[in-house]
Amino acid sequence: MHSPLASSMTNRDPTNPETDYAIVCAVIAYLSRNYRDQPELEEIAAEVGMSPTRLHKLFTRWCGLSPKGFLQAVTLDHAKRLLDQSANLLDTSYELGLSGPGRLHDLFVTHHAMTPGAYKSRGEGLEIAYGFHASPFGKALLLVTDYGLAGLAFADPGEEEATLAEMTGRFPQARYRHAPDATARYAERVFEPSAWRAEEPLRVVFIGSDFEVRVWENLLKIPVGAATSYGALAKKLERPKAARAVGAAVGRNPISFVVPCHRVVGAKGALTGYHWGITRKRAMLGWESGLLTKD
Repeated sequence: MHSPLASSMTNRDPTNPETDYAIVCAVIAYLSRNYRDQPELEEIAAEVGMSPTRLHKLFTRWCGLSPKGFLQAVTLDHAKRLLDQSANLLDTSYELGLSGPGRLHDLFVTHHAMTPGAYKSRGEGLEIAYGFHASPFGKALLLVTDYGLAGLAFADPGEEEATLAEMTGRFPQARYRHAPDATARYAERVFEPSAWRAEEPLRVVFIGSDFEVRVWENLLKIPVGAATSYGALAKKLERPKAARAVGAAVGRNPISFVVPCHRVVGAKGALTGYHWGITRKRAMLGWESGLLTKD
């Protein structure tokens, strides 16, 4: 018997990125509930009202992994291994100022911070263009200034206005204008791996307190395919007792995905909360694992 979700998905356009993500979310939810049973592809496909062949093709198109391969990439055991493997790798990355073995798949971000005055004045005098765009992780809201990308958030269906209100509420004194044409090129650079190149780095601008900016800068040093914990991040900042404060700053990261707060996990590898939903965090980690398998 198909789930209630199945009939709503059967007739959707299978090549639409937002449709892909809707199906991926349904599969992630199903696997999260039933991973101990190690369901076969046929069972997973039936849950979302698709043929096994079609579901396999969709997942492969989306991230290069089969549904079962995706499950393996986002399990607790895998996260623990990432933490174990990342310890020395991250030390090297920090020392060299590089992003380690995953560098070929990095966004090649170049960043700078706004003046403290812009942060304290809640964005007064700043003009920010915004627009919504399709992404591998659902609808994405991008906010752009003359200095570069200043915000990236996500919205589930029907939550676009709430996402916009939250992001614009961070700097209520700024002037906002709806300009999807201006933000589209940033969306393409962020979500299209073929556009990730060192000779054309993606410019981002941080607007936050000094401590938040330091945390976000260190998040940029976590390579694709690696993970770190809040405690380890606090130690890198020479604030070993400030794991909770670091966690709060990670949660306030305004440029999701690009500044990879989704690569921060609990001390024992648990995929702890994510501002834009734990399902989306799982999706990002699985999508990145798929990228690395394409090497």
